[in-house]
Amino acid sequence: MSENSSSAQPSLSSSPLTQVKRGPKRALTDREAMLTFIDQSLLCYVGFQVNNQVRVIPTCHWREGDYLYWHGHSKAANIADSDQGNQKVCITIASLDGLVMARSAFHHSVNYRSVMIYGAPESVTDPDEKLRHFELFVDKISPKRWDQLRPVTEQEVRATGVMRVKLDEVSMKARAEGAIDDEEDLDWPVWAGVLPISQHWSAPEQDQLQIDNTNITTPLSPPTPPDCGIN
Repeated sequence: MSENSSSAQPSLSSSPLTQVKRGPKRALTDREAMLTFIDQSLLCYVGFQVNNQVRVIPTCHWREGDYLYWHGHSKAANIADSDQGNQKVCITIASLDGLVMARSAFHHSVNYRSVMIYGAPESVTDPDEKLRHFELFVDKISPKRWDQLRPVTEQEVRATGVMRVKLDEVSMKARAEGAIDDEEDLDWPVWAGVLPISQHWSAPEQDQLQIDNTNITTPLSPPTPPDCGIN
């Protein structure tokens, strides 16, 4: 969204925490756009505080309805230490989409999309519900892969923690435009514009132990990549 818009847009929620103060004209208000960005993203950063020390841990995530979920070892810091009563976590998701090259150092920028989420996390403890969410997560990473895998054991369910946070306090910002220079600099003879960034999947690299395993006689198809905007 252009910085030159005539009026600032309100944030997705009315919380003081999600009010976009810096660059408010880049705030997006479309909740469906926010949910789509969360679904397409593969990595989020969970920020929380333990003994007055802030920690930020990257992890993969998934969404169902109005909740964002993440998982880890039941004793991992972003599981055990983030579940502290009503203490809020701050979760961020971002995509760097391009480098904006201006005529002056001051006006260099980046094109990006970003989401910031606040909320008190809840632990998912019911074994059947945890198992259902394992399936949702695996099938996000690779559609229809869950049914092909060795079944999960009870010990693995107990050893894995699942957390969720409701998508009530959320803000989203984006920049998707070219260089914005001062008018007096427009004749300066240096290249200006955008260096777009794109991602792609490389050729699958099969496990060598599997290749060498003579007990496996049927050809195995590589997994299907997730639908996350990566070619």
